[in-house]
Amino acid sequence: MAPPHVVDDQVRHRIVVEDETATKQQYERNYVPMEFTIKEIRDAIPAHLFVRDTTKSIMHVVKDLVTIAAVFYCATFIDTLPSLALRIPAWIAYWIIQGTVMVGPWILAHECGHAAFSDSKTVNTIFGWVLHSALLVPYQAWQMSHSKHHKGTGSMTKDVVFLPATRSYKGLPAPAEQQKQDELNNTQEHHHDHHESIFAETPIYTLGSLIFVLTFGWPLYLFINFSGPVHAHWINHFQTIAPLYEPHQAKNIFYSNCGIVAMTSILTYLSILFSPLTVFMYYGIPYLGVNAWIVCITYLQHTDPQVPHFRDNVWNFQRGAACTVDRSFGTIVNHLHHHIGDSHQCHHMFSQMPFYNAVEATKHLKAKLGKYYIFDDTPIAKALYRNWRECRFVEDEGEVVFYKH
Repeated sequence: MAPPHVVDDQVRHRIVVEDETATKQQYERNYVPMEFTIKEIRDAIPAHLFVRDTTKSIMHVVKDLVTIAAVFYCATFIDTLPSLALRIPAWIAYWIIQGTVMVGPWILAHECGHAAFSDSKTVNTIFGWVLHSALLVPYQAWQMSHSKHHKGTGSMTKDVVFLPATRSYKGLPAPAEQQKQDELNNTQEHHHDHHESIFAETPIYTLGSLIFVLTFGWPLYLFINFSGPVHAHWINHFQTIAPLYEPHQAKNIFYSNCGIVAMTSILTYLSILFSPLTVFMYYGIPYLGVNAWIVCITYLQHTDPQVPHFRDNVWNFQRGAACTVDRSFGTIVNHLHHHIGDSHQCHHMFSQMPFYNAVEATKHLKAKLGKYYIFDDTPIAKALYRNWRECRFVEDEGEVVFYKH
């Protein structure tokens, strides 16, 4: 028999969980899709915030590249430190800092893809292609697939990334049958197969799967459309394959591939010149850090217990765009990442708005949308863990569906 204090803790935990579940169920029952038109939302934001300034955008690129160069320069002194006890933490600090800073140019290239960087298509293409290629991102290919995501955000059929799995796809029983099984499990001894499945609920499994996705999620998305629709798995960003791409887009895919080949060639040359280990230490590990940041940011923007998804008969663009989550990553990271985390709902509404105006525009957007503006102040690590555990599937039926555990 468990000690009294353990039993009390278990009871308190169960009460908290039951209260949270009841609150979530009430929120879902009372949810009514937004009725604002996109014009009404746009009219609530001052017109000057939509004006792009190419010089200002380029200065952000310069600032990011100077910061990366400064961090790199400091790292060249690490191996001159007198002891391994100093060198190891110094390298770890470099990887964390450089991986965080290098997200900045990634975001700026993303802005180029939305034509939010400049009024000039040529300027957008040049800067976007160079910056993304330097980070091994196929610029034009991802630009096109990302455009499909923006056009279908929140739709159970139109979106092409972060699309929730359904109950039936997960192989789960119908809700009534699931309730019977849960009641049986609570009153009878668990079967062996239940003990096996319960491993997926353990913290160690959750942390392990999170680490895997943060490390490999981005390249898996590029190569096999990981996190895309089930019917579009194994489609990559390097070939002109439907439904992500059409035959007439082959030229753009070719340009993207040229960028990847060029950057790969540069890295190969540097590896020969300095050694593969040197390139891995200075570029490879920070590159993995960039990938982890991108997966973390985008996952938390689109996956949350309070975010609904819509069937075709109730979905529209602005409803889907509003179903993204703003969250702060801290003052320094928000600045380094050009506020892509704390102004994302505005970005989805108006992706051609210059990124440096999005924070101010978000204030007007929040005032207009009211309860439909979503901001989550849960600490990032806690939000990642919670969402990974709780946002597992949605129901097969219903016009508006929410993630369930």
